[in-house]
Amino acid sequence: MRRLLIGFLMFAIHNAMAQTDSALYEILKFQSDLTTEYRNPKTSPLKGKKLKHFKKHDFFSPDLMYRVEATLVVSNEANFFQMKTSTQVLKEYRTYGKVVFVLLGKTFEIPVYQSKMLMAVEKCKNFLFFPFTDLTNGKLTYAAGRYIELAIPMSGNRVIIDFNRAYNPYCAYTDGYSCPVVPADNHLDVEILAGVKYSANH
Repeated sequence: MRRLLIGFLMFAIHNAMAQTDSALYEILKFQSDLTTEYRNPKTSPLKGKKLKHFKKHDFFSPDLMYRVEATLVVSNEANFFQMKTSTQVLKEYRTYGKVVFVLLGKTFEIPVYQSKMLMAVEKCKNFLFFPFTDLTNGKLTYAAGRYIELAIPMSGNRVIIDFNRAYNPYCAYTDGYSCPVVPADNHLDVEILAGVKYSANH
């Protein structure tokens, strides 16, 4: 019995370590991919001198404390609304539901959205838009907030929200884009010390 218990504990520890390594690898890959996207003239929103002078994004160090499991509560509301953007352009979204999770000792229920335009694209039809603001905005991160990409789970109602994968809208770096403004309901009254940083030097 004792050997069985020890074997089970060793397996659990090994499995937990493997999951941690996998999560850290995904975060570092996200950081590398985002920098590569911005440095590549074919994919970067930056042009001219801004592209030439861009070296890399500045990120918080990966911290799995900001990687949480959430419950997705689907909304019965199917109507689309006009989401404000950084320009006069309005974009059509609908509230798909809420993600319920605990972070830094607080419970949050934050709306997630679907873009009407992206729903018509096969590879993007399960995309969920999770914009948010937090207490770092305007100090350590972009004043207008950041975005995270989520997906509708293939089964069940559990989703992983990794704030280490939070990124800035294009509008943080250049003009010419209409970036969705983070709704008031998507504010988290904690400091999210994860994901991409931002300074006036950008």
